[in-house]
This record gives sequence, C-alpha cells and structure tokens, in this order.
Amino acid sequence: MSVQEVFGLAPLVALLGLAVFAVWAVVWVVRYVRADAMTRQSIRQAVRVRRGWKRLAPMLKLSATDKTPTPMASLANTDGKPVRPRVLIPALKVTHDAYGVIARATCLPGVGLEQFQKAAPHLADAWRCTRVAVTQDKPGQVVIRGVRLDPLKFTTEHHPTGEVPEEIARWDLGLDEYAQPVSVDLTQVPGVTVAGLPGFGKTSLINRLICDWAPSPAIQFVCADGKVSTAREGDYAHLVKRMFAFVGDDLEEANALFRRLVELRRARVSAAERILGVQSMWDVGPSAAWPLVVVIIDEAHTYFRDHKGSDPKTKKLAALAAENARLVEDLVKKGRSMGILVILATQKSTGDAIPTFIRDVCPIGLSFAQKTAEAAVAALGEDIREWPDANPINLQDRAYVGVASMNHQSQPGFTRIRTPFVSGRDSAYIASRTAHLTADPADLLTAELPGVELGKSGADDTTPPMAA
Repeated sequence: MSVQEVFGLAPLVALLGLAVFAVWAVVWVVRYVRADAMTRQSIRQAVRVRRGWKRLAPMLKLSATDKTPTPMASLANTDGKPVRPRVLIPALKVTHDAYGVIARATCLPGVGLEQFQKAAPHLADAWRCTRVAVTQDKPGQVVIRGVRLDPLKFTTEHHPTGEVPEEIARWDLGLDEYAQPVSVDLTQVPGVTVAGLPGFGKTSLINRLICDWAPSPAIQFVCADGKVSTAREGDYAHLVKRMFAFVGDDLEEANALFRRLVELRRARVSAAERILGVQSMWDVGPSAAWPLVVVIIDEAHTYFRDHKGSDPKTKKLAALAAENARLVEDLVKKGRSMGILVILATQKSTGDAIPTFIRDVCPIGLSFAQKTAEAAVAALGEDIREWPDANPINLQDRAYVGVASMNHQSQPGFTRIRTPFVSGRDSAYIASRTAHLTADPADLLTAELPGVELGKSGADDTTPPMAA
C-alpha cells in the first residue's frame, strides 16, 4: 500500500473513530438519564475522581519518581545532559454505584497498600466521601472504596428467590458500611449468638436465613421461640411449615424438644460411619438423607433463666432451666461434626441469659443495638472496647434498626452490617413453596439405617428431671 493510499484512508479512519466516540457518548448519556438521583450523583463523582487523579496523587505522595531514563530517552539525549526523572502515577480505574465510587489502583515501587491506607482520610476529603476504605484486591492492586452516603442509614429489603442456594451453609447477612455484601461461612460452626434490643432486627435476620436456605432439602429447621406460646402468635407463623418441630415458651415442651435433639445427635454419632463412611458429616457435606439441622432458639433467656424460690413450682422450673442448659450445651459442644448448628438469639447475652459455657463456645456473634457497655462486651467480647465506632451502644437511634456489629471471620476488628427486611408475604410464599421439603431428621436416619436406636426421650417423653 502506497503512502498516498494510506493518507487516502485517513478520513475514513477519523470518521470511524468519531462514530465510535458518538456511540459511546450516546450510551453514557442514556445510562445517566435512566439512573436514579443517587446514582447520577455517583456518576458525576466518578468523573471528578478520574479527572483529578493525576494532580491529586502526587499531592498525597501516591506517586513514584523514576530516575532511570527509558531507552528512547537515552537515544534522544544527544547533548549529554541528565535526563529529567519521570513521575509515575498509579493507574486508576473508577466505577460507581448508588452509594459512591469503587476505584482500582495499580501499585508502584514504594506506593502500595500501606501508603494508600494512610492517604485514605485525605482521599475522602478530596472525593467528598463520608469514608474511604482501602483493601488488597490482588498482588499489585488495591481497591479504594469511597461512600458518599452512609449505607447503614438506608433501610433495605430482601426478596428471596426461592432457588436452592449455590453454597450450603453460606449465610448472606447484608451490606457493610461501604455497601459491600457480607456473608459468613457456617461450615463446621457449632453455634451463633445474636443479641440486641427488642425490635432492632434479630428475628428478621434469622427469617432471612430460613427463607434463603429453605429451598434446599439438605437443610432442616427446628425452632424454640421463648416469646410466644404457639407458632401462630409469633414471628415464625409463616415459616413454621418449613420446620419439623416448634415449641413456644413452655419449659417442659422445650425440654422435651432439646432431649429429642440430643438423642438425634447420639444416634447420628453411632450411625455416621455406617451411613456416611466418615466420622464427621462435613467431610462429605449435608444431603437430603443427612441434612444440616438448624436449631433456632429465639429469646433464649426464657429457657435458661435461673428461677429463685423454694415453692414446688419454682423448683420445678429451676430444674427444667438447668436441664435445658445442659442439653443445649451438649448440642453446641458435640453437634458440629454431626451437622447440628445452634443459633441463639436474646436481648442481652450475659451469663444469666445464655450460660457462658454455651455462649463462649459459639465462635460467631452479632449484636444489634445495646444500652450498656456490659451487654456489648457480653455479645462481642472484650475487644469491642477497642473499636468504639463499631460498638453496638452507638446503634440505639431508630435510624439504625436493622444494623448489627460483628467480628467477621475474614478481617480484623469489627464490622457494622445493614441487614435487610424480609416481609411476611415473602416468608409465607417461601414456606408454602418449600413445605414439602420438611422432614424429621430422625425419620430420615431410621429410613437409612432401620436398626439405629433413637431412644425414648423424644417429644412424647415430657417428664422433666426433678431437682433433688
């Protein structure tokens, strides 16, 4: 191709480039017009971040000086004068969402994760963000998350899909203070504690777990709700269809249920190698024949509270409470490998509400709003004193209904989470759609191994042990 032909194609190439730019501009404008008001602000914010980055980075010492000349610069240096050092700026790719911007930056020699984290407060000021967090994305790259609006103050809703979860025992909790999704892996976890003032989101959090996990036949639910007498009175009225057993605040009925579950654990221990071929269920994972049993104990203090008095009725209640604590301790300490997960919810998880020999064995704890530092420490441990921003005593404002603090498995310190609301209509829909999956794990066990002994301490055995 001759030089004249190449120059003859130049107008066509320019026209093609102009057309591509026009299409890109139209797409950008359409996306901007169709976005909601919050997202539009974030789009404008992202444009400002990109446009000002090359000037801002050196001001925050997020640049590197390269004194070694490039080969081309060396060839062009004919007069022998020193080549001017180059200032290198980390490459930055910026995206947006309704809450702010997400930027991915490439690290340079001397400009890595530590330097970006030190500059985070200044980036928040320059980008007009409420807060900025910097984390390692992959080797040589960091993610800078800036939120213009506080995600914790915006209520959210969750609409369960009714689809089988892709990963069993993965609990999706909600969004953190940077609007990033938070989940915890409950594989090999013996127990979870959930604390917080009434009406701040404990039951809604558990409702979401049931709704998300209910479509899986490899999970079965059982519930003891200490604030109601029957299921139709409480928060689990819709979801009781997906539970193989339910008891209210009657201590004798709860005692019978806990003994029934302990007998199930013992039977699973004796049958594990014959049915599964392993000693721990988690070596093969839950299945429809050997499901993960999720034991929900709401308002747990109802079943463990120490009753003071010398009259026969009070002595009987005290004996039942002591026996309940012993049985639940058995489930928490010995049920993990057999596929039993215990979730205990109460207002204040001090030792009188959940005995410490149960509470301290549960590795995962969440707390919604608390009134006292004592309650916060009981729920989250002594370390919460060193993280005042995440302390649940700061969540008492009604704007924080549905916000909890927790010590996440994958990062140091404590994380605040906005948990979504699940409507009664959605939970009723999920329960009715998945009710046919409900099965008693004891029946499944005897079907797999007819000779297994489950004992006689099930729901029919309601005579509690009496105090001496």
